[in-house]
Amino acid sequence: MEQTKALNALEPFLALSKSATSPRAASDLVVQATSAPNTYVFAELLQTPNIQNLRSSEDYASYLTLLEIFAWGTWEDYKAQSNLPRLSAQQHQKLLLLSLLPLSRSHTTLTYKHLLTALDLPTTRALEELITTAIYSGLITATLDPAHSLVSVTSISPLRDLAPGSLPALRNTLQSWSQRCDSALADLEIQVKKVKSEAVDREKLRRKKERALEAAMQTNEEKSTGKRGLMGLGGDDAMDIDDESGSGRATRGSKRGPGGFGFGGMGRRLG
Repeated sequence: MEQTKALNALEPFLALSKSATSPRAASDLVVQATSAPNTYVFAELLQTPNIQNLRSSEDYASYLTLLEIFAWGTWEDYKAQSNLPRLSAQQHQKLLLLSLLPLSRSHTTLTYKHLLTALDLPTTRALEELITTAIYSGLITATLDPAHSLVSVTSISPLRDLAPGSLPALRNTLQSWSQRCDSALADLEIQVKKVKSEAVDREKLRRKKERALEAAMQTNEEKSTGKRGLMGLGGDDAMDIDDESGSGRATRGSKRGPGGFGFGGMGRRLG
């Protein structure tokens, strides 16, 4: 969305570039484009023939360099060249806002001290106002932490043009990132296989313990059943023995007679 907005803001200057046939007119167009609100991409304007013709102009070639800095450079790049046109207040703030983007890519969390130095801002208040403007302009998503003098950047809008010769470096960066992703995926696959193997081993162990428990319970049940059978058989035999013993005693008692043990009858015979 931010890219579409920025491209739409650049459209009027692309149309004006067709009539900017003189170096003076082309340089004025550069100043207007870099000062206008919402213009943050300049690659298409740079590629127009009349703007490229500034390269061969002795007096206005610096305006082409200035436009290139706005396209893919930073505030430090501007300071490094002393022959560039003086910036207006609008251009100065625009270049500082654009310089925040590569700074934010290099540091997820930025310190106030680092930003104040990189952007040559005089006070913390000026820095916070600039970052607030960048947030409301859709350039970055960030939060300010004045208590710890930190800026936490969570996302950056893709609103900077690619510098010439940056594609090989970008390709190398993407290849390196792809290799890290492949390595991470390989590690994840190894971890997944390990987890699955451990899960299978745990299930085997659980089933083994379950079978052992069932076997132990079955053995105990068989032993209990056997004991109950033996106890039942012993009780019946005891009852039979008691009955037989009682009958024997009764029979022997009747033979002895009423005197018990036959002592009365024995005395009569002796007498």
